[in-house]
Amino acid sequence: GQKDSYSETSKEAFDTAIQRVAGMLQRSDQLDKVEQYRRREARKKASVEARLKAAIQSQLDGVRTGLTQLHNALCDVKDIQNSLADVSKDWRQSINTIENLKDVKDAVVQHSQLASAVENLKNIFSVPEIVQDTQNLIEQAELLQAHRKLMDLECSRDDLMYEQYRMDSKNTHDMNLIGGYFGQVQSLSEELAKQLWMVLQRSSLTVRQDPTMLVSVVRIIEREEKIDKRMLDRQKQTGFIPPGRPKCWKKRMFQVLEGTVSTRIEGTQSETRDSNKMWLVRLLEITRKYVLDDLIVVKNMMAHCFPPHYNIFRVSFHLYHVALSTRVQELATDELLEANEIVSLLTWVLNTYKSVDMMGHPDLSSECDVNQLEPLLPQSVVDDLLGKYIQTFTSNITGWLRKALETDKKDWHKDTEPEADQDGYYQTTLPAIVFQMFEQNLQVAAQINEMFKEQVLMRCLVQMSQFLSRYRDEVIAYKDEHLKDRQLPQFYVQYMIAMINNCQTFKESINSLKRKYSPCMEPTQNDAAIERTLNEVAKEGCQFLLDEVFLDLEHHVIGWMNLPFCGTNVSRYVCQEMTSEAHRRVVVEYIKAVMQKRITFRNAEERKEGAERMIKEAEQFKFLFRKLSGEDTDQLCDAIAALAEVFKLTDPSLLYLEVSTLVSKFPDIREEHIVALLGIRGDASRDMRQMIIETLNQNKPSVSSNSQPIFKDITVPTISMTAMTSMTVPKLLK
Repeated sequence: GQKDSYSETSKEAFDTAIQRVAGMLQRSDQLDKVEQYRRREARKKASVEARLKAAIQSQLDGVRTGLTQLHNALCDVKDIQNSLADVSKDWRQSINTIENLKDVKDAVVQHSQLASAVENLKNIFSVPEIVQDTQNLIEQAELLQAHRKLMDLECSRDDLMYEQYRMDSKNTHDMNLIGGYFGQVQSLSEELAKQLWMVLQRSSLTVRQDPTMLVSVVRIIEREEKIDKRMLDRQKQTGFIPPGRPKCWKKRMFQVLEGTVSTRIEGTQSETRDSNKMWLVRLLEITRKYVLDDLIVVKNMMAHCFPPHYNIFRVSFHLYHVALSTRVQELATDELLEANEIVSLLTWVLNTYKSVDMMGHPDLSSECDVNQLEPLLPQSVVDDLLGKYIQTFTSNITGWLRKALETDKKDWHKDTEPEADQDGYYQTTLPAIVFQMFEQNLQVAAQINEMFKEQVLMRCLVQMSQFLSRYRDEVIAYKDEHLKDRQLPQFYVQYMIAMINNCQTFKESINSLKRKYSPCMEPTQNDAAIERTLNEVAKEGCQFLLDEVFLDLEHHVIGWMNLPFCGTNVSRYVCQEMTSEAHRRVVVEYIKAVMQKRITFRNAEERKEGAERMIKEAEQFKFLFRKLSGEDTDQLCDAIAALAEVFKLTDPSLLYLEVSTLVSKFPDIREEHIVALLGIRGDASRDMRQMIIETLNQNKPSVSSNSQPIFKDITVPTISMTAMTSMTVPKLLK
């Protein structure tokens, strides 16, 4: 097979050579270079053969080296086998000898124990004396020296016990004997620990008065931590641990600090709800001051008494936070918390606690970030408190509003006029009292957060809507009661005017509250209900006043009809004349009041509302005087309706036609009357007013002998065109 493979390889090489030669001699001019090609190929062949020989030689050297190493390894294995055989033989021969050395081993252990006993012999004999000295040093507050002696005692005891454990770990009798001899050592350790904890409990005071004492305590704890570590390491190796170890005084130290902080927080309450209504405010303020003062002392003074790896400030910061959280949760679960106390607590928890006045103080912020603190109260507890406050507030505000209305109702029956504000408008104290209540509660709510403030504002508005419904009912009841005996109350009209004025005050106060506490609040159905109720109270109050006027008017006119001289024809004529004159005077005085009042309508809706009211009252006049005289009384009252039509007109461009109609019906109307009417409309431009006046002057109709003069007795204060400005009278004057 190898021969065939060699033949194939030779043939393949021969074919390749033929191809290369053919490639070199494709052109005739290449025949001259045959010798050159032959030498080049000879050099390549020699080079390949040289590389091949080198590779084969290298392989042969590697094989030779491998064989040598295998030979040496074989020799080494044989030597090891021989050595193992010798060791096995020696071991079997040494078994008996090792067993015979047990006595030597026991002697070594005993020697070690005796050596330890000799070394501690002086301490052993002086144990009672050292115990007494240590006790004295503890009582004298020489804690470092006391601890050094305690360490000596514990070292002697522990060494003896360790040697006894090594010799015979099951010999409890000897162990107990040693423990009994050193029995007072454990009590000394506990006594020293008590002194350490007492110093730590007063650490904030000690660090100011005697910082070296605090440093000594920390050094002792550090020593004990190192001894604990050493004893635990030896336990892993030998299984022996001295009694009372590990002491874990460092862990105990932090527990004492935690208890001290808790006691400090709990001890800030010096008053109760029964002794002082402001007990919670005082408690929270005292707590704030104590915590801030304590933490500043820890940062600036105590931190220098502890090793850096203790992180004593961060630990204390956390301990105070946990203690405060526990305390405020206890306060939050008090079922007797009142509304103002809930607000005080939540304001302190949500705002004061993390502010610069407490945990966010500049002296503390460099070490701890208050934003990383967990909330003092869980959100569920905060929500419960807010819900409880809303519930209590709603109940309280309902009672306050009811009481305020009852107080105001008593004032309605006084035998003195209601007070007037600085502008001369009658008013009662009800709006001021109501909104003072709202303002106080909203100021309190704003201290908590924006969302809660808006909730309280909404609740105020809901209560306001319900209150205004009751207010309206009471105004109606007041009117009904007056109609039973119109002599009472004495100042019914004045108080009714005050009630109407209150409506405007209520509107202004509500808008003021909304602008101040929720400027972005969208209008609600509740707002519409409040607006509607206030408008109804004002309109109904005005109607009650008009009813009062008409009742008086009807009474007096009927009185004229019942005079003694009304029994004859002449007297009937006189009565008719008196009724007619009364009718005329009522209409004239009404128109005079409209023109002289200088009311200016602000928009089409107000013009329409005023016009409709005038038309309605004109109809009432007609009905009354038709009833009294039995004759047609429309002409005089139509003057009022005609004025109303001027006001009611929606298209200012038609004003000239409407005014012309008015002038044609009542030719005694003068220029100043027209100016006053246009001024009351409020939407006629200066040019339009001038044009209307000039046109009317050019086409002034003649006074008919049949027309009944109305406007000739009505004087209007002179007012120039440029002096007409928009004026409003939102309330009723005295």
